[in-house]
Amino acid sequence: MIPEKPLPYGDEFSSAEEYVESLLEFASTADMFQMFAGGVHLNDFFVAERSLFEISVPEEWKAFILSLEPMGFVDLLLRDDLDAIPEGSRPPPSLEKYIRDVRRLSLRREFGGPKPPKLTRTVALGMKPKKIHEVSNFAEYIDRLTGSVEKHYGKDITHLVDFGSGQNYLGRTLALPPYNRHIVAVEGREHNIQASKHLDVQAGLSTRVKVHRNKKMWLQMVDSQTPEDQLTPKALNRAANAHRITTDPAADLRSSKELAQKAVRVPGKGTVSYVVSRLESGDLSDVIAKIEKQEKELRMMAMSIHSCGNLSHYGIRSLVMNPSIQTVAIVGCCYNLLTEKLGPPTYKFPYVRPSLQAVNGRVFAESTRFDPEGFPLSQRLSTYKGDGIRFNITARMMACQAPYNWGEGESHHFFTRNLFRSVLQKIFLDKGVIAKVYHREGEVEKERDENDVETPFNVSTNPIIVGSLRKQCFNSFKEYVRGAVAKLTTNPEYGKYSKMVQAKMSDMSDEELEWYEAKYMSRGREVAGIWSLMAFSACIVESTIVTDRWLFLKEHADVVQDCWVETVFDYKQSPRNLVVVGIKK
Repeated sequence: MIPEKPLPYGDEFSSAEEYVESLLEFASTADMFQMFAGGVHLNDFFVAERSLFEISVPEEWKAFILSLEPMGFVDLLLRDDLDAIPEGSRPPPSLEKYIRDVRRLSLRREFGGPKPPKLTRTVALGMKPKKIHEVSNFAEYIDRLTGSVEKHYGKDITHLVDFGSGQNYLGRTLALPPYNRHIVAVEGREHNIQASKHLDVQAGLSTRVKVHRNKKMWLQMVDSQTPEDQLTPKALNRAANAHRITTDPAADLRSSKELAQKAVRVPGKGTVSYVVSRLESGDLSDVIAKIEKQEKELRMMAMSIHSCGNLSHYGIRSLVMNPSIQTVAIVGCCYNLLTEKLGPPTYKFPYVRPSLQAVNGRVFAESTRFDPEGFPLSQRLSTYKGDGIRFNITARMMACQAPYNWGEGESHHFFTRNLFRSVLQKIFLDKGVIAKVYHREGEVEKERDENDVETPFNVSTNPIIVGSLRKQCFNSFKEYVRGAVAKLTTNPEYGKYSKMVQAKMSDMSDEELEWYEAKYMSRGREVAGIWSLMAFSACIVESTIVTDRWLFLKEHADVVQDCWVETVFDYKQSPRNLVVVGIKK
C-alpha cells in the first residue's frame, strides 16, 4: 500500500530530501515566483501610475508574452514540449528557465487507481458527477488503506471518523455494502446532520420507526389544537363524538420531527453515528468522549475529502494528539481559508526598486494574525532560513485554481472577467468610491509620502467584493459595469459601499464607459499574461502546502511510523487530488 516515493515528485530527484530542499530553496529565493505567488493582485492592475504588467514582468518577457494569444501562453506554461519548440519561436531564456523550474518542482498529479465499485442510484442521490467520482474513489481507497493497516501494522480499525462530513456522502458509502464500516460523522451544522439521516433512510442504511396510531384519536387530537372557527364540518362532527373515546390520545402521539430523527439500523450493514462539533484544533477528546459512551477500545482512522482550510491541519494533528486515532487520510482544499502562523512575507525585488517590498496591502491585516494553528504546520517550514516559508491569501487562493483543466472557453471567461474587474476597480478609484492605500516596510499609511515612487507593490486600493454576476453581464464592458453597480446598490449584503456607488456611479453615461473601453480593453493580453503566471506559479504553492503537512508527520517520528502523499482522484475530475496519510506506531 505504501507508494515507492513518500511524495509524488519527479524522477529527476534522487530522494525526498533532495526534492524538499530544492522546493524550499526556490520558494524562498526565486524573485519571479515570489512576485506572482502573492506579491501582486489583479484588482490593482491599473490603479498605480504604471500597470502591473509594466512593473512586474521582466523586460525581456513582455514582447514575447504579448505576441501570443492568451491560450497559447497558457499552453506554453503548462503543456508544450519546450525541447520541441523551434529556435526562432522559443521563449526568452529566463522565461524558459522559470517554466522548467516550476514544472520540475510541482508534485506530480497523475492518477491510476483501481476502478471502484459503482455507486447505487440511492447512494448517489444528490451527488454531482464530481462528487460521485470523489466518493467512489476515496471510499475504495479508504477500504484498501484500512485493510492494509490491519494486515501489515496489526491495527484493527474499529471506526472511521469523517471530519466535516457535510451530508455524509462518503460515510454513507463506506457504511453500506461492500464496505460495511462503522462511521463517526463529525459535522458542525445541525441541518446537514438532519439531511444526512434522511438520506440514510433513502439509501437503505436505516429505516424509520413505524408508529401505529388509532386514526380517530389522532385526528381528534389534531382538532383540539385547531381554532374552532377553522374546523371543517367533518372536524366538528368528530368533536361532537369525542366523548366516546376513553383512551388517552396523547399516549401515542409523536411529532413528525421526532419521527424524522428516529431510525432503526439495518442488520448486516455498517453504522453511522453523528456528532455535532465545530473543531478548533486537532484535539478530538470531546468527540471521542461522546463515542466512548457507546463503544470501548476505540481504534479510529481520521479521514476527510476536501476538508477546508485549517480543518485539514486539525485532522493531521489528530494523529499526534489523540491515542485513539491510529491512522489519518486527509485530502485538503480551500487553501485560502488557512490562517497564517508567521505573518506577511517580507521579500524584496531588486530589479524593480531596492526599497520596495511586495506586501500586497489588501492582505496585510489578515497576514498579521499569527495563528498557531495556521500555515505552515511543520517546524521545517516554520523556521526555514530563519524567517520560514510564508504565503499570503492571494497566493493560497490562486493555489485553488486548476490551470491544467483550462480550455479555450474557460480561459476566455477568466481573462474577460479579470480584465473587466481590473478596469472597474480603476473606475471605483477615479470616481472616489475607494482610495489608494500606501505601504512602506510592512506598515500601512493612508497618505502618500512625497518621496514615494508609486508602484503596484507599495500601493493598493480598498477591496470591494463584487462576486458573481449574471452571464449576460459579460457580453460587454458596459453591461458588466451596469450589472455590478446594480448589484452593489440593491443587494443588502453590499451595504458598505452601496451609498457611495449610488452617488458616484449610478449616472455614468455610455460615452464615459466607452472612454474606459477605448483606454483599457486593448490591454487584455497583459491581464491574461499576469493571471496565467499567477495560476502557473501557484502549482508550487500547493505543492509546498502539501509537503509541509507531510513534513509535520515526519517530524513526529516518535508517534508516526509511516507517512506519505499520493493521488486519489483524476485531476480532470477533482484537481485537489492529493491525500496525506499517516500511520501511528
